[in-house]
Amino acid sequence: MAVSRISRESLDEILSGKVKEAGTCVVKFYSNSCHMCHSLHDYYIDISENTKYKDLHFLAFNIDDDPNIEKMLKFSGVPTIFVMHSHIGNRPATLRLLPDPDNPSDTTWYKVNDIKAFIDKEAL
Repeated sequence: MAVSRISRESLDEILSGKVKEAGTCVVKFYSNSCHMCHSLHDYYIDISENTKYKDLHFLAFNIDDDPNIEKMLKFSGVPTIFVMHSHIGNRPATLRLLPDPDNPSDTTWYKVNDIKAFIDKEAL
């Protein structure tokens, strides 16, 4: 599945439960000025295209569109990845944050295997 860029309004709909169907989203938060975010881009797309994850929605949110999102979701810095389980009926989404790696990559911060293991644990 392709990665879709998401707006603040759409993110708010997921977070608040104002969606048309329940689902699971993997959301990468990034910034235009983050070199690690740019380096992670192609790997994130490759993960999203894995048939194992065909039922998940892969999204990307540019924090330059709303820098307050970090404070709201209680994370610091990018790239940051969440798994969000959206619910219907004004029930808030369930959020899981991919922890900072013990040994981060110098180029992408997260390693592909760490992202996949996180998705396997929290989304499948």
